[in-house]
Amino acid sequence: MQTTNSREVYANAWMTVREDSVRRGDGSAGIYGVIDKPDYSLVIALDGDRVQLVEQFRYPLGMRRWEFPQGTAPDRVDVEPTELAARELREETGLRAAELLELGVLDVAAGMSSQRGRVFLATGISEGEHEREQEEQDMRSAWFTRAEFERMITSGEVTDAQSIAAYSLLLLHERGVAAPAPAPGD
Repeated sequence: MQTTNSREVYANAWMTVREDSVRRGDGSAGIYGVIDKPDYSLVIALDGDRVQLVEQFRYPLGMRRWEFPQGTAPDRVDVEPTELAARELREETGLRAAELLELGVLDVAAGMSSQRGRVFLATGISEGEHEREQEEQDMRSAWFTRAEFERMITSGEVTDAQSIAAYSLLLLHERGVAAPAPAPGD
């Protein structure tokens, strides 16, 4: 597929939306609407048998949701993934990690967004004050046992696809299944 034209139709501090004209392999024309956001980092803070979750109001859903701390830098700035992970953990929970280990890469919604995320395991946890951004003022954080977290997934209390996929990466890591080496451009 070849892009023949691209135009930005919307932009704010967190994302842009563009419409691309494309030519498919068979020569037919088409369009794609694409949401561009910077890559994000997601952090699984693990302390013994507990994981730290944050709960916040997710405006597009119109409800509060529990998930692992995650996010991007404001103003669509690209930040080194490990640095971003440490920052998101500190901002959203107040936690600091002695070690951050990358577990893998997730694509958010490959059919409509270019955004990708890197999942980190945070260990050697120490507690401090959170440093939440204006949009995160209603956020709260709490520790849950892994059994509680798994129950929250099966009961529908945790529905965040990135958090559920990240937990799968943690389980594979614990089973000794290595994450594949990042592809060029990752």
